[in-house]
Amino acid sequence: MLAGVGLFLLVMALFVLRQNLLVVLGVVTAYAYLVFGDGVLTSIVLDAWDALNKEILLSIPLYILAGNIMSRGVMAQRLMRMMRAISAPIPAGLAITTVLSCALFAAVSGSGTVTLLAIGPVMYPALVEAGYPKSFAIGALCAAGTLGIIVPPSIPLILYGVMTQTSIADLFIAGIGPALLLTALMSVYAILRNRNFRDGRWSFRELIDSVRHGLWALMMPVLILGGIYSGYFTATESAAVAVVYAILVEVFVYSEMGFRELYDVIGQTTKLLGSLFPVLMMALSLNIFLAYQQVPEMLISSVSSQIDSPIGFMAGINLFLLAIGCVMDIGSAILILAPMLQPLAEAQGIDAVHFGIITVVNLEIGYLTPPLGLNLIVAMTAFREDFWTICRAVLPFMGVMLIGLVIVSFWPNLSLFLIR
Repeated sequence: MLAGVGLFLLVMALFVLRQNLLVVLGVVTAYAYLVFGDGVLTSIVLDAWDALNKEILLSIPLYILAGNIMSRGVMAQRLMRMMRAISAPIPAGLAITTVLSCALFAAVSGSGTVTLLAIGPVMYPALVEAGYPKSFAIGALCAAGTLGIIVPPSIPLILYGVMTQTSIADLFIAGIGPALLLTALMSVYAILRNRNFRDGRWSFRELIDSVRHGLWALMMPVLILGGIYSGYFTATESAAVAVVYAILVEVFVYSEMGFRELYDVIGQTTKLLGSLFPVLMMALSLNIFLAYQQVPEMLISSVSSQIDSPIGFMAGINLFLLAIGCVMDIGSAILILAPMLQPLAEAQGIDAVHFGIITVVNLEIGYLTPPLGLNLIVAMTAFREDFWTICRAVLPFMGVMLIGLVIVSFWPNLSLFLIR
């Protein structure tokens, strides 16, 4: 009992001192091994090495690199032109273009932040110039930018698969249905709110020309998902294919990125990974310790005695994850909570892959919630607006996403129909 109280006070002190996640996880892991374990700190290194010695972890830096290459190149602009040609005759066509461009580029980059930074600086001034309210433009870009979290290939889905031993290929495929649903809901809201806007006329020539110029970019998600779904290559191999394909298209086909710029992108990605992998190492080591101490089994026993209804469990876990998304970034939440929550869900008869999608959609909404919503912080720089203006702008879209969350949570086949 005293040891548990000591751990709680130690964690609170670290948060008050605003220590980063690596320090918090490192201290918690060391405390757990010393007080609750065998007292041998070298076990942390051995467990971390065993956890990191997995081929699937190579997919994380490779997908991040591929996304960074494409966001610095011209793929985003060519995809936006294609979506604009398709949606031109629809009421609020430019708003639809914004949502569809974010969804499509998310399927290329696998990152919500990269999607916002790639699409936002182009579409925001275009929306404002066309007469759309600034609040709508900001909200649409912030919300649609989060689609990169659920659209495969998704870095959070990879992290979830690594931490819970869930098939990453199945998670990728299961993310397609919810991603299409959220895209459709945002598009419908955009039309209803801006139905009086007419932004263009149908042009078959422009459509053909935009498809011709954007075909190489459009083939990226087809190549990745087609290869995984057909079994031709694994999730890790698809990440390597994505990097090679991005380099070939941006450097040699479109010829818009030089080798010097490519070198800079690789350097920036390496720095990012230098901060990510130590955190992942600590989280995996702590996960192994918790499993050895049978903590998940104890949680299952405790929760099962209190909640005997899958519906009640689902409602409670959604509220919990939404609250977590307000104060913790998605990567940290997955690293810390996913290994403990998934056994609870499986004990309630919830499919592991379906629960993974529910978790990521919940935390996706966290990208839009203050005080730590990452897309809110990025949008401050991208759109040069104050924090609370951006928070107010995203509120209607959060409502739309909450509707999508309820549908995803209580309609398992939306996620699972492609893998059954």
